[in-house]
Amino acid sequence: MILSFLSIVAQAQPAGSSSPLSQPWVMMVLMVVMFYFLLIRPQQRQRKELEKRISALQKGDEVVTTAGIHAIVHNVKERTVVLKVAEGVLMEFDKPSVATVLKKDVPAAK
Repeated sequence: MILSFLSIVAQAQPAGSSSPLSQPWVMMVLMVVMFYFLLIRPQQRQRKELEKRISALQKGDEVVTTAGIHAIVHNVKERTVVLKVAEGVLMEFDKPSVATVLKKDVPAAK
């Protein structure tokens, strides 16, 4: 949408004038800036947020792994986390395999 607007503005200039928007390198710079703010920056923010939550894992937190397994944290080690999947079933996962962290004791909103 923005690119189409910029191309219309660049074409609307009189034939004798040279608009800075008609330069190919300006359009490329604008596209890179748009990609950064629309794709790269939000993804970096989400990744940092997830790393922060994974580093703060505690016993009793509910998590969902990248494989879709819902479990409760039983033990946290340096590089791995032991998850309680069912009664008497403990599984050890690498910390990066935790996709979502749902904190324990979160009061319900009324």
